Amino acid sequence: MQGKVEICGVNTAKLKTLKNDEMVELLRRSKQGDEQARQRLVEGNLRLVLSVIQKFIGRGENPDDLFQVGCIGLLKAIANFDETKLVRFSTYGVPMIAGEIRRYLRDNSTIRVSRSVRDTAYKILQCKEQMISENSREPSLEEIAKRLALPLEDVVYAMDAISLPVSLYEPVYSDGGDPLTVMDQVRDEKNTDEHWVERIALREAIGQLSPREKHILALRFFDGKTQMEVAGEVGISQAQVSRLEKNAISSIRRAISVP
Repeated sequence: MQGKVEICGVNTAKLKTLKNDEMVELLRRSKQGDEQARQRLVEGNLRLVLSVIQKFIGRGENPDDLFQVGCIGLLKAIANFDETKLVRFSTYGVPMIAGEIRRYLRDNSTIRVSRSVRDTAYKILQCKEQMISENSREPSLEEIAKRLALPLEDVVYAMDAISLPVSLYEPVYSDGGDPLTVMDQVRDEKNTDEHWVERIALREAIGQLSPREKHILALRFFDGKTQMEVAGEVGISQAQVSRLEKNAISSIRRAISVP
């Protein structure tokens, strides 16, 4: 983040991380009113906040402010997350954190929207968060319109009206030469919000694997080696490679799956 190690007084190089079983236990204790568990949850998910605010860096906002707003989204995610559902916290938390930052950017925009449209938009956002909490997934605009008994056109118009505009010529990256602008990326279907959230969830899921499992997956799917070749390099049998590979893939699927 612009070469910055410390943000809001937090040393980003020393942030803690939590394993999935630790996360589940802390979420359970936090729901029971354990403030120490809640504090550990916040500290253990600050890397998640940093991952999300990377998407919003470069819009003229102070990274410290974005980080603080992201932490508010994290606190809301912790308060509303249902640990009994078979979904990873990061899958639920990322949209909540991003949504809080978008609201902050929208409310600080110089563009003014009529009060009635803004009120409609707030109702839509509240309904959206409630439906995410209930179903652990983001609802479609059609589902929101049905829940609020509003015409779909009104929902689309209200959400468009409060969306933060971005210039097509806004630079998104520069290495000293000609900057890469939004216009250069408008046709890039890989950088959608959905894929962006999936990448964060996948990275965290892989991070929970053992070093041997990570090594085997890297050899198999990045280097393109056969199980026999991997067995010879790692020093175990082909059957063991197959078992470890299947276990690793199953763990990743469980971690990122949404019921």
